[in-house]
Amino acid sequence: MGSQNNGTGVLSILWSRGESCPSPGSWWLRHRVREGKQASKMFFLQDPSLFTMGMWSIGVGALGAAALALFLANTDVFLPKSQKAALEYLEDTDLKTLEKEPRTFKAKELWEKNGAVIMAVRRPGCFLCREEAMDLSLLKPKLDELGVPLYAVVKEQLSTEVEDFQPYFKGEIFLDEKKKFYGPQRRKMMLLGFVRLGVWRNFFRAWDRGISGNLEGEGFILGGVFVVGSGRQGILLEHREKEFGDKVNVDSVLEAARKIKPQTLASEEK
Repeated sequence: MGSQNNGTGVLSILWSRGESCPSPGSWWLRHRVREGKQASKMFFLQDPSLFTMGMWSIGVGALGAAALALFLANTDVFLPKSQKAALEYLEDTDLKTLEKEPRTFKAKELWEKNGAVIMAVRRPGCFLCREEAMDLSLLKPKLDELGVPLYAVVKEQLSTEVEDFQPYFKGEIFLDEKKKFYGPQRRKMMLLGFVRLGVWRNFFRAWDRGISGNLEGEGFILGGVFVVGSGRQGILLEHREKEFGDKVNVDSVLEAARKIKPQTLASEEK
């Protein structure tokens, strides 16, 4: 009876002050919540292995996500899509010579009579591009026998970059300011290239050959190699670089070059 009177007295005091009085049920609920929190803390303190297991699960999940991202980065899923260039698209390209007084001409002059092998250089200072230029230059004697010239186009002319590239490439080089040889759909490879295993294999391959380079100029727009027949013969081979250091197969280049019919022969056959 005494305890009941004390409880009633407390309630009477609160009511006399005009204060809201929580119901006995709400007091009980708050008391149970406090007890639950304390019990949870004690549970983790008594069994820390649960905390360790939770952190381990988070770590495994993060590693799994990273592994999946690395796997997808090394597939063709995120590679830029290429679009084949039509002969009409390329032949109307304005090219410039790299002389002190440059001459502007239409690209079709390069292949109109004897066809041509043309390298669209991603970046002259890139040691991977220099490696591909060296491989194409090894074909020069055989291309000369076929009467097929070897050319390259660059998208910019910075200080001595083209001049420094010339020892690796045994052909004439021209400037394609509008980057049409890099289109019709320009493809870029950004930081994705540095997590691709194929790119690192290409790096080590070029390093093993003792080829050096620099970081001058724009190097994200991917290049390629074309073998174009004479006159209206068309594009006989089109290699689009899919990642840094993705070289053209030189045997395929030579095979396509052998299919070129010089304009004089083509007219005689007609």
